[in-house]
Amino acid sequence: MKWSTTIPDLAQINWRQLIKLVVYVLLLINFGFYIRDDWSIAQHTLGAGSAVLDWTSAFATPIDESAWFILLLLFELETYVLSDDAFTRRKLILMYGIRFICYAFLVHTLFAYVKSTYDLSQVTAIKGVSDLCELSDNNLSFTSNLEYTQLDGKNCSDLSHESNFFLIEPPEFLVVTDGEGLVIEKQLVWVDLLEAIVWLFILFSIELNVRLQDRGIATGTIVSGLTYTKILLYGLLWAAAAYWIYRGHWMFAWDEFVWIAGFTAIEMNMVEWQEETNPTDIAG
Repeated sequence: MKWSTTIPDLAQINWRQLIKLVVYVLLLINFGFYIRDDWSIAQHTLGAGSAVLDWTSAFATPIDESAWFILLLLFELETYVLSDDAFTRRKLILMYGIRFICYAFLVHTLFAYVKSTYDLSQVTAIKGVSDLCELSDNNLSFTSNLEYTQLDGKNCSDLSHESNFFLIEPPEFLVVTDGEGLVIEKQLVWVDLLEAIVWLFILFSIELNVRLQDRGIATGTIVSGLTYTKILLYGLLWAAAAYWIYRGHWMFAWDEFVWIAGFTAIEMNMVEWQEETNPTDIAG
């Protein structure tokens, strides 16, 4: 057998598509990590009395990520893979149907974060308890900054030295935290909520961009306004990533970066699409 010794011409490689492929693979890998992490946390937060909504809320991130990934693929089809002639009525109906299901998942995630924010705002200190070891026989887990530990008589004195403790994660209330942990929990869920809202605004702005380009509108006040709006929104996401790093959650920050890269790839598709459909506007 003769092996080819031809070196690929780097100039012929479509680097834009190669980068997109790498980004999409990384997103799938992150999805697997989130399933693993949420399953691990669910062992502490869910019990026999947990309802279906409690389970779906516990896995809100993987559900949310799956919906976003499908939407990302739909944008890829619309802005790069498929030609305008390929959009038959049947395909459009199918794509809109899939979009509707994805939006339902995103609304569920938003609802889960709103519910978590509300639940944490209603938490009060456990009466008559001033030492964590007093709760060591109650089959509880202690949490701080998303680190969960099964509470027992051996580790209770090492987990917290505070005197106020709070039961969280309704309806089972299988998790306890201290004052510092509660502050962090509230911050984390607020960042999750604001992050979800920002991503929805980015989604709507890209959707509007795509619809405008479908109608041949690639420049003007509305398009410029959308561009500046997205710059602001992406800036907020970078701020969220900085917060994750501050709290030591490097995977969350990495995931934020990869998702921003994924949607930046869609923006690149739209620029290329605009160049193909309106070359005179680009030149001008």
